[in-house]
Amino acid sequence: MSSKRKVLQVHPSDNVLVALVNLAKGETIRFNDTDYILQEDVGAKHKFFMHDMEPGAEIFMYGVLVGKAQLALTAGTRMSTANTKHAAEPYAFRPSHYQWHPPDVSKFAGRTFNGYHRADGRVGTANYWLFLPTVFCENRNLDVIREALHTQLGYEVTDKYKQKTQLLLELYNSGADIATADLDIKEATVHTQRVFKNVDGIKFLNHQGGCGGTRQDAAILSKLLASYADHPNVAGVTILSLGCQNLQTQNLLDDIKKHNPGFNKPIHVFEQQQSQSEEQLITDAIRKTFTGLIEINKLERTPASLDKLCIGVKCGGSDGFSGISANPAVGYCSDLVVALGGKILLAEFPELCGAEQQLIDRTLDEGAAKKFIQLMRSYSTAAENAGSGFDMNPSPGNIKDGLITDAIKSNGAAKKGGTSPVVDVLDYTEPALKPGLSLVCTPGNDVEATTGKAASGATLILFTTGLGTPTGNPVCPTIKVSTNSTLARKMGDIIDINTGPIIDGDKTIEEMGEEILEYCIKAASGEIIPKAVLLNQDDFIPWKRGVSL
Repeated sequence: MSSKRKVLQVHPSDNVLVALVNLAKGETIRFNDTDYILQEDVGAKHKFFMHDMEPGAEIFMYGVLVGKAQLALTAGTRMSTANTKHAAEPYAFRPSHYQWHPPDVSKFAGRTFNGYHRADGRVGTANYWLFLPTVFCENRNLDVIREALHTQLGYEVTDKYKQKTQLLLELYNSGADIATADLDIKEATVHTQRVFKNVDGIKFLNHQGGCGGTRQDAAILSKLLASYADHPNVAGVTILSLGCQNLQTQNLLDDIKKHNPGFNKPIHVFEQQQSQSEEQLITDAIRKTFTGLIEINKLERTPASLDKLCIGVKCGGSDGFSGISANPAVGYCSDLVVALGGKILLAEFPELCGAEQQLIDRTLDEGAAKKFIQLMRSYSTAAENAGSGFDMNPSPGNIKDGLITDAIKSNGAAKKGGTSPVVDVLDYTEPALKPGLSLVCTPGNDVEATTGKAASGATLILFTTGLGTPTGNPVCPTIKVSTNSTLARKMGDIIDINTGPIIDGDKTIEEMGEEILEYCIKAASGEIIPKAVLLNQDDFIPWKRGVSL
């Protein structure tokens, strides 16, 4: 039965209420035996003040400081950027004896997923062949190879847009009005028959680096590409190099061995300046890759225990419901995975602003806690020195849909990591080695963050969104989780899971968290293909360690 709630107080110490539905100016809202008269319209996802506020008064949500009032405010006034400024408590290491109460995982005991077992004991949720360019000069060659292999081997998503373009051309040539013509393709051709049934895809990491920047940029890119070559979802690699670039092929090969001394996947290297022609380079790369595909196609999915899962949690296109529905539900799923012995990766350091102390208090190792503090402070200082700052992180879309300060956005974002102890803190491209929750230093930028999570070993990514975003990753299946039912209906072509029933009062956070884990098990087994994978949404942006929020 649906709840009739109109508002929600997220934490008992909060002095704002969240509107769950659109509320009108002058409406009286009764909450906990108190009447609140709204001073203005308050749209769903936005907040209004529970008390009169003086300038400088502290504003609390999620039980923590998230802002300060900039004006004298009357109870029932909507929170906005005009009357609220970001604020967060200072943070520091302090001795903590955090006690975690794991969720009941009895219904998942003994469960398995069907994955690809690698020689080092890790288990992939997919089986990909990967193309790596050492420099942007090779991007065009990668595009040519992609077109050839995808089309002929059954990895092209669909040609319905080619058919639409063909229809427009025919209408144009006939003199018809193309502005109002029906372009609905009733039977678009979709490639469903792969030549290699056990190869889930051939992926290409086009990028804009490798030369022209600093040597440090090339070194960071090399570590990133090495981590992708060693990813559990990758079975073989083809490297294309120009020859004269900053990122030399040998440096990349050395980084692959440093990342995993036992690396034993097939790897083929082609250098254009040593080839007789571009045609020879591309022909040889296709031939060698084809033979590699024959070999990795011999691998088959076999059962693996759930402790082999490594899931990255991410939010993007967030709204005022993100920290109330999707993120806490993903957080409960995270706790289930940790309780089962798996790994969870929480990143996006600019979106942990204001949530630092509770994460520090949950960090088991003092050295890891101090590493987190150092990474956060150096990142924040770099942003401030560039004339920005974490407080400038919320996007116009975030603000429009109720995320007024970065501390509100961040404390809601941190919910994705659940409540388990933090077992490790990883810098960009460092691999996750310990079971449990790890913090990974990445920007909040959707693609840079997902790129970084995959680099640390995520084999699935749970990506929550309130506004909608198509972001995916080349080697890590990305599962989209909607915060609200309206978005799930409107953008059903990119949304996999809808947590809107939490807002509607039809399901609990715990129920949705269990459903999310069930979906992950099926996706890890190849039984369900997430929408971003079906669309070949292969987004990849290396972080140069500059200021990116």
